[in-house]
Amino acid sequence: MKNFMLFAGLMLAAIASHAAVQGREVSYSANGTTLKGYVAYDDALKGKRPGILVVHEWWGHNEYARKRARMLAEHGYTALAVDMYGDGKQAHHPDDAGKFSSEVSKNAALAKARFDAAFELLKQESTVDAGNIAAIGYCFGGSVALNMARIGEPLKAVVSYHGGLGTDHPAEPGKVQARIASFTGEDDPMIPATQVAAFRQEMEKAGVTPKIVTYPGAQHAFTNPEADKYGKEFKLPLAYNAAADKDSWDAGLAFLADAFKAK
Repeated sequence: MKNFMLFAGLMLAAIASHAAVQGREVSYSANGTTLKGYVAYDDALKGKRPGILVVHEWWGHNEYARKRARMLAEHGYTALAVDMYGDGKQAHHPDDAGKFSSEVSKNAALAKARFDAAFELLKQESTVDAGNIAAIGYCFGGSVALNMARIGEPLKAVVSYHGGLGTDHPAEPGKVQARIASFTGEDDPMIPATQVAAFRQEMEKAGVTPKIVTYPGAQHAFTNPEADKYGKEFKLPLAYNAAADKDSWDAGLAFLADAFKAK
């Protein structure tokens, strides 16, 4: 009976802890376009805390981005899953995903305006320390986050998960304010070793020492459990890798914590 009561108590504590993470949908705008995001935070924590922008994959602002926001909230952050496409638009086929992502990635002013709108919204959250903001992104979102760091957005850190590393506008010396981390897969044809090497060289020329990790055997989208399904359905080189997912997440959390501690 004692063991049962102890187990029940632990379960209730775990449930209560999990229930402390709150999530709500938010609407904001940039240049007349309505953007639909999602804020997650732990309401059991008191006071202000760092904020993190979560930039979605090329599929758009979906449940995966929201899940990552909630995971960050469980670690004491307030996270905003952003909307880079507008109206919460999602793609359900690679053709649409490519179209939506290209509309943003090929228009630097548009991308910056939508990112900045999310940035300002997060800074205004009552639980957020406005001077401590970072960004993480997945695939398309990783590229967006890196580009925001390149142009000098006042971020403490940027963490890119299987995000493209190429750019037509390399970082300039003295411009990058964020600490930068990139996690990619060695078997990802979308981000070959030559691109990783060029990214490292670009960052070094800009005076940045990035954390760069490549996982043997990992393909594109290795952090998303839905990657296997998408890969098979659309015949794309996508695959989930549980080991790489866990290691990159843990390493990303440690990287963020260090960046927020730094003065």
